[in-house]
Amino acid sequence: MTAHTRRTFVKGAASAAAAQAFPVLGANDSVNLAVIGVGGRGRGHLGFFADVPGARLAAVCDVNQAARERASAMVQNLQGSKPKEYADMRLLFDDKDIQAVSVATPNHWHALTTIWACQAGKDVYVEKPASHNPFEGEQMVKAARKYGRMVQVGSQSRSIGHKRKAVALLHEGVIGRVYMARGLCFRRRKSIGRTPQEPVLPGLDWDFFLGPAPMRPYTKNRFDYNWHWFWDTGNGDIGNQGVHEMDICRWGLSEYARPRSVASTGGKFVWKDDQETPNTQQSHFLFDESEIVFDVRNLSSPPEGGTPIRGSNFVGNIFFGSEGYMVVDPYGFQVYKGDEREKTMDEKPHEEKTWDPRPHMTNFIEAVRSRNYRALNADIQIGAAAAELCHLANIAYRAGRQLHVDRESGLFVGNGLANEMLTRRYREPYVVPEKV
Repeated sequence: MTAHTRRTFVKGAASAAAAQAFPVLGANDSVNLAVIGVGGRGRGHLGFFADVPGARLAAVCDVNQAARERASAMVQNLQGSKPKEYADMRLLFDDKDIQAVSVATPNHWHALTTIWACQAGKDVYVEKPASHNPFEGEQMVKAARKYGRMVQVGSQSRSIGHKRKAVALLHEGVIGRVYMARGLCFRRRKSIGRTPQEPVLPGLDWDFFLGPAPMRPYTKNRFDYNWHWFWDTGNGDIGNQGVHEMDICRWGLSEYARPRSVASTGGKFVWKDDQETPNTQQSHFLFDESEIVFDVRNLSSPPEGGTPIRGSNFVGNIFFGSEGYMVVDPYGFQVYKGDEREKTMDEKPHEEKTWDPRPHMTNFIEAVRSRNYRALNADIQIGAAAAELCHLANIAYRAGRQLHVDRESGLFVGNGLANEMLTRRYREPYVVPEKV
């Protein structure tokens, strides 16, 4: 698609969205949903949305023919009807029967997919992190508001009962004045090794897969999940697993402004492989009256906060207040008070599976019906802000120094190189627009 063709597509989609209001859904009408990006996580979306009341899997879209075929067979097995198949999401956006899309593409496609969908009059459920860089998050919020779309980010902690209760207690003062949030992303991973350049897989549109990113030779490590560990397409584990805990840090602290400064150190230790992002990273964010300290580690790690480690992973949050501290993880939360660290609360989750995104997806479908974005548990503005903190940490890590933030503009003070990393040089025609 040429730049002119792309602009024509976007302009036409925007005009159609502006001219045609979202159809009124009756009590028994289903929301026709398409899943874009049906690799491992996308197939998970198919299974989860198949159980969400009011959602119908109407289409699947992927640049990989094999993935499309697997997903189509899965949908037929789940709901007894074959979905439409699209290799090009732009054609899907022209489909008037599709009312909403669920985006499980690699990170570098989240923003453009969401913006195109909003311009075409579709509501969007988009996986975390919301964006690949801070500029993209801002444009996603603008698109959602301009076109009146429901855009939910897949930060499912916002729909998990015990985490909602924990944050409510923090806001009520259960540990006094909260002054620090600690985010823990101890996610044990293995080295990805090295893979050579080779011919592109049959049926895979490699140009479209790379999309906004620079053109690179095809290697197995740049495809199929390991794209997370390359700066072109992913954001390392702070933007993969860590963005969940980063969102909870912001949520518990009630910090809605940008940090005054950010610093991040670490490196890639032990492994000798293709990975570009760090496997150990420590980040610090300073606000007016509080701070976030965030720790990412992909090597063996002990637990913190007094809770037992389960398996090889420990992800969670510790909040420190004037009267005690609270530990929150997928298995519940505990409150410790006073200098003797007396355990005063030990809450277990009510949900059977606290990683299950179906309550979060149900919240999205309900908002699609109500047309009230404030009913979303993780509206795009919430998701983009959490992702922005991860991006700021990565920029500080790559710049190799502490960065001071102009909180109004979002620019770094006196560091042009760091400011360049707030966005990217997009590859035509896959350009996140300045005006949405």
